[in-house]
Amino acid sequence: MVGNADAWSLWQRITDDHVSRQLAGELQYESMRNIRTQAFFAALGEELTLEEATRRELFRQEVLSAGWCLFPDVIPMLDWLRATGLPIAAISNASGRHQRVKIAQLGLSAYFDAVLIAGEVGCAKPDRVIFHTACLALGVPPGDTVHVGDRLHADAIGARDAGMHGVWINRTGPTGGTLPAGLSSITSLAELPELLVCELSAATA
Repeated sequence: MVGNADAWSLWQRITDDHVSRQLAGELQYESMRNIRTQAFFAALGEELTLEEATRRELFRQEVLSAGWCLFPDVIPMLDWLRATGLPIAAISNASGRHQRVKIAQLGLSAYFDAVLIAGEVGCAKPDRVIFHTACLALGVPPGDTVHVGDRLHADAIGARDAGMHGVWINRTGPTGGTLPAGLSSITSLAELPELLVCELSAATA
């Protein structure tokens, strides 16, 4: 939306900082999003009034809502997991209302036995508390649980450090670096069933 794909990592860093401040009680969620947008543009060299930052944030939300869609491998993977009888939870660092609306509009609500939202739990990934809270909700010990996410540190490493099996879904393919110890990596959710059946089940046997 700003015409600079390199700004995505900056947006993520600023978002993580402001979500942490929200969870600490320093910011309310609704105002946090506008202040975050103001900080983002300031980091790009553009000083906005809070009113203008709010206008741009509302426009961003409208564009996002209109563009929500699923990767084609999502439903087949969830159907497979459901057929196996495995319990499934979603863990998100997004806001509760925003994320629950997204899950419902994408037709995913029926797939999840539990939905853990950072703003509701009071902590965010990679804090092990939110991972353990998900395990409690599913009635499964961390050592028997697999967490799949697209953020290496917040998802895969955070899950591993919480005693779970961390799986990084890296849709862009190999980065040339070495995968941190104790993690698995896939490029598509279509690879997850084989990983669960062949590798992770053998590791826990």
